[in-house]
Amino acid sequence: MSILSGIHPVAEALRNRHPLERLLVAQGAGGPRLQEIIDMARRASVPVRFEPRNALDRLAGTPAHQGVVALGVATKYTDLDAVEQSELVVVLDGVEDPHNLGAIIRTAHAAGAGAVIIPERRAAGVTDVVAKAAAGALEHLPVVRVTNVNRTLEDFKKRGHWIYGLDERGTEDYTKVEYAAPTVLVLGGEGKGLHEQVRNHCDVLVRIPMAGKISSLNVSVAAGVVLFEWRRRRA
Repeated sequence: MSILSGIHPVAEALRNRHPLERLLVAQGAGGPRLQEIIDMARRASVPVRFEPRNALDRLAGTPAHQGVVALGVATKYTDLDAVEQSELVVVLDGVEDPHNLGAIIRTAHAAGAGAVIIPERRAAGVTDVVAKAAAGALEHLPVVRVTNVNRTLEDFKKRGHWIYGLDERGTEDYTKVEYAAPTVLVLGGEGKGLHEQVRNHCDVLVRIPMAGKISSLNVSVAAGVVLFEWRRRRA
């Protein structure tokens, strides 16, 4: 069973008919956005229960649930075959922070990506924390979980995709690269960046020039910078 908390994730799940077992609302909570969620749940025949706020705190694992928690089926990952024809795919090489994963999913959807791909091991999976950080984008953007990132990149190359790795050691300025389509953008994990084998599978290594004394950005921020540069070029 999956747990969704927060107004945006729960509302998007209801709008997209995500199967939910029940909706829990904190006693005493109110407001038009919360009432809209309650009305949508009732129209979808999802049982609505009003519970003490501390009960929602325990379920969500945080008091920052905005007075609403939904219980639904476990998150299902999409098969790789279903997304390999996408014009843009984002591959994450070991992003471990669920907040970063959620933020990247949200940004990737906003920029027009067709999917986000994550590894099964040593990386964050899709959890309630990720869903909340994604602010509803998980209902629209497929997430694929693969056993081997390197093999996945090889498969994309065989299908004609160009692989662009974002790396502080890259030689190409991200604003000057001509992004060939279809595109795969590969982002490394926090602190470590791209693994050497993954870096070797990239056709082009791009970097974001830094004016300050630090060498790199947070991975979710860097993702936004490059993804919207790609979108600007495609537009």
